[in-house]
Parts: sequence; structure tokens; C-alpha cells
Amino acid sequence: MKLWEGGLLSLSAFLLGFVAAYIQVFRFGAPLFEPVLKGWAVLYPRFELVPAIDGLQVATLALRPRPDLAPALLELPLSLAPGAPRVLMTAAIGLMPGTLGVCLEGDRLRLHVLDERLPAAAEAQALEKCIARVFAP
Repeated sequence: MKLWEGGLLSLSAFLLGFVAAYIQVFRFGAPLFEPVLKGWAVLYPRFELVPAIDGLQVATLALRPRPDLAPALLELPLSLAPGAPRVLMTAAIGLMPGTLGVCLEGDRLRLHVLDERLPAAAEAQALEKCIARVFAP
């Protein structure tokens, strides 16, 4: 009996959600999904399947007996609006292998990189442009 109750509840929840999403998209023009889809469309092309340096390469560089690394702290000026855009930038910068957003103060982001010879500053500026487009009016 519980199997049928669970199945009926799941099916009715699915159908209700499907109908609500259909009405929201095709009747009202998807105002609830617009920010999500706009953000995805802007950020998605920047995340490549094969990054220039991946996590395994970073681990290999860091765990070698004599690592050939030049760690550094970089100060990056931000032109993003205060609030959510800057917080997203700080969080997203950690997705780039070998980088970590350390401190966000005003319009400056302190960034830790495992190797200062990598193009972390240029990649961060490109990411900042994408995030600015996400939050553009």
C-alpha cells in the first residue's frame, strides 16, 4: 500500500511541477528563470572541459620533493559592484586550479596563487568581465 501511495504522490508532484513550469515559461515568459538562464549563458562558455592546468597537475607540482613553485599574493583591483558580484568573483576564483581568493576588502581582491608565472591575473580579469555581464541590467 505504501508503494502505491509513494508512487501516486511522486507522480502528482511531477505533473504539478511540469504544468507549473510549462505555464511559467510559455504563458508568462519565464521571469523567474531569466536571471538563472542569463547567468548560465554568460558564464558557461568560460568553463572549458580541459583547463590550462588541472587539479592533478597542481597536486603534482606541489607534492614533488623539490617543487618548482613561486607562490605569491596578488592584489587585483575590482570594478564589480559591491555585494553579490564581488562575493561571486571571490568564490569563483577558487575554481581556477592553483588560485584562491584570500581577502576581499573594498574594491581590492587579494589572490593567492601557487605559481606567479601562471596567467592568474589575466584569467581573473576575464572572469570579472563575465561576472559583470551576469549582473548587467
